[in-house]
Amino acid sequence: MFKRILLWTVTNVAVIAVITVILSVTGLSGALNGGQGLLPMLLAAAVVGFTGSIISLLMSKKMAIHGMGVHIITEPSNQMEAWLVDTVHRQAKEAGIGLPDVGIFESADPNAFATGANKNAALVAVSTGLLHTMNRDEIEAVLGHEVAHVANGDMVTLTLIQGVVNTFVIFLSRIVANIITSALQGNNDDEAPVENSGTFFIVSFVLQIIFGFLASIIVAWFSRKREFKADEGGARLAGRDKMIGALQALQRGHANEDLPGNMAAFGISGKVANLFSTHPPLEERIDALRLQQR
Repeated sequence: MFKRILLWTVTNVAVIAVITVILSVTGLSGALNGGQGLLPMLLAAAVVGFTGSIISLLMSKKMAIHGMGVHIITEPSNQMEAWLVDTVHRQAKEAGIGLPDVGIFESADPNAFATGANKNAALVAVSTGLLHTMNRDEIEAVLGHEVAHVANGDMVTLTLIQGVVNTFVIFLSRIVANIITSALQGNNDDEAPVENSGTFFIVSFVLQIIFGFLASIIVAWFSRKREFKADEGGARLAGRDKMIGALQALQRGHANEDLPGNMAAFGISGKVANLFSTHPPLEERIDALRLQQR
């Protein structure tokens, strides 16, 4: 837990530092309050919106290793570890990507995830709970699902989607805040400019939270769509029956979505089926695979 908090702190400090430097160098440091016009404000919003997503992506592999305590298998110490590495590497070759690092992390829940900014230098990791509750056919399908995430470029795709969504959340919150603040102030010339008023900053902050909450529905929807594609990829790499069997095993094991937020979208399972869930219900995923068999 301490490592996760430390990594989260370091990441956010890095994000703030990079944003500050970019806005300063480009002369956009005051653009977010709308005083420089709409285009500079949109550009500044894009800097803020994309920087955090991109830095998180670039650091995702190291954050997974240190934050999740992932043990990278460099020299297999037993048959299971050797099999895991051989299976992932065989699937990666079949999918046409570079050989990922393979790791194991401690968790009672059956889960797995893939991460990394480069599809040719990714990480695929499985939990000890998954190894203890699934047979090799089911584990092979889970690995295929994660390799498919990598081959499909899902990490980069969702990073770009998150960046776009962040940009418009920041941009629209300030436009609407400007309209609301102008209406509240009226046409009194003695008032400070709208963009410099305390009301503007309070309203824009509240709107950013509200719009961000709504925007997370969009990101989650894209994530759920990518899960179906990853299931299809896992079925191609390991076999459709094995993929269905793995999802059924997750149903029996009541797998929880216990991964950190930036990796949960690339795990194998999710526990809550709603608008904000990164994963579709397991029943829907199984039904989709069965329909493709017909």
